[in-house]
Amino acid sequence: MATQFKPPAPESKSWVSVDAGDLDTFIAQVSQHTQLDDWPLAIAVEQNLLVYSGDDVREACQDDAKRNAMMLEWAKALSVGPGIIAIQNAMPNHDDIDEVNSLFTDIIDDQRRQGANTGDHFAKPGANDRVWNALEKHCVANPRSFARYYANDTIAMVSQAWLGRGYQVTAQVNRVNPGGTAQSAHRDYHLGFMSPEQMLEFPEHVHSFCQMLTLQGAVAHVDMPLESGPTLYLPYSHLHLEGYIAFTRKEYQQYFNENRMQLALKKGDMVFFNPAVMHAAGDNQSSDIYRLANLLQVGSAFGRSIETVDRARMLRALYPELLSSVSSGSVSPQQRKHIVAAAAEGYSFPTNLDSDPPVNGMAPQTQNELVHASLENSVSADQFNVLLNEHTNRKFSVPK
Repeated sequence: MATQFKPPAPESKSWVSVDAGDLDTFIAQVSQHTQLDDWPLAIAVEQNLLVYSGDDVREACQDDAKRNAMMLEWAKALSVGPGIIAIQNAMPNHDDIDEVNSLFTDIIDDQRRQGANTGDHFAKPGANDRVWNALEKHCVANPRSFARYYANDTIAMVSQAWLGRGYQVTAQVNRVNPGGTAQSAHRDYHLGFMSPEQMLEFPEHVHSFCQMLTLQGAVAHVDMPLESGPTLYLPYSHLHLEGYIAFTRKEYQQYFNENRMQLALKKGDMVFFNPAVMHAAGDNQSSDIYRLANLLQVGSAFGRSIETVDRARMLRALYPELLSSVSSGSVSPQQRKHIVAAAAEGYSFPTNLDSDPPVNGMAPQTQNELVHASLENSVSADQFNVLLNEHTNRKFSVPK
C-alpha cells in the first residue's frame, strides 16, 4: 500500500517548475495493485478500485461505530489508497432518478432550443450537454424531488469522510450523447482548472494539499456499459505531487491512454474520487445510450474567508485613485499590482457558468484582471463602474 499522505519535506523546493514530474516515478506509483484484504469493508476490487455495497452503507448509517469505521476507510482509500471508490446501488429508488432525468432533459432541450452552448472544460464543444448549477436548478424546480435525492446516505457520508462538517455541495449534470468523444485526461478543481502558467504561481505545498479541498463524485442516472464511455481513470495517480503540471504533457497523456481503467456502472451506482486522480470521460461508442450523470463537486468549509467583504464597493471607491496613479506615476506598476491584489477578487469562482463562461482558458475573467485591463486601456471611472456592475451581475445564479 502507498505511504501515508504527507506535506512536502522541509528540504523540498518551494516552487514547482514547468518541467516538474518524473514519468518513471509516476509509473511506479500507478502500478500498485489494490488488495481486498487491506480494505475490510469493501466487497470487491474491480479495475484496481474499491467497490462498496449501498446496502452496507445504509446499514452503517444506523450505528455510529459502523458509520465512523466506513468513513475512516473511505478517507484512507481516497488519500493513500487507489483514490477512487464505487458504491453499488447507492441510490436504490430509480423512480427518484427517473424524475430527475425528466427534469434535466427538459432543461437540456430548452437550452438547445435557445441555442445555448454550455461547453465543457475538457472536451470538444458539442460532445455533450451540460447543465451548470444543477443543484440550484433542481431545488427550485422541484423541492420535493430535491429533498428525496439529497437525503441520500452515501453522498452525506463520503462528503463528511473527506471534508468534515460544513461541506458545500455543487452539482453539474453531464449528458454524453451517442458518438460523444472523450475528454483529455486531467485533474480537477482547483489547480486542475488552471493553465500551467497559472499553476506555477502556487508553491509546492499548495500542489500537495489542494486535493484535500474538494471531492469529486458522479451519480449514474442510466446504466453505463463500457461502450457508453464511463469515466476513464488511473488509480493512485493522485500520489504524483507534480501531476497538475505534468499531466498536461504528451508522455503522461500517452501513458494514460495506454493504461487507463474503466468501470461499467449501473443506474443508481455512485463513484467518488480524489480530484487529483487522473481521469477523463470516455468515448460514447453506443448508438442509443445517452450517458447521463449528476457530477457532484463538494467543497471544504475551509475554502472561505473569515469576513464578508464587498470588493465591488471597494473598487468603485479605489479605481479613480488607481487611474490617477497611472497618469502621475506616483506608484510603480509593481506597487499598483499589490494594491489591486489587496482590494480585488483574484479568483474566478464561484460564478454562474451559464452567464459567465470561461474566456480564453479554463476560467472567466477575475475582478483583478478587469481592473488591470481597464487601467491599461485608460477606461474612465464611470465606464469602469459599468463594466464592474456587469462583471458582478454575471456571477449571480440568476443574473440581475
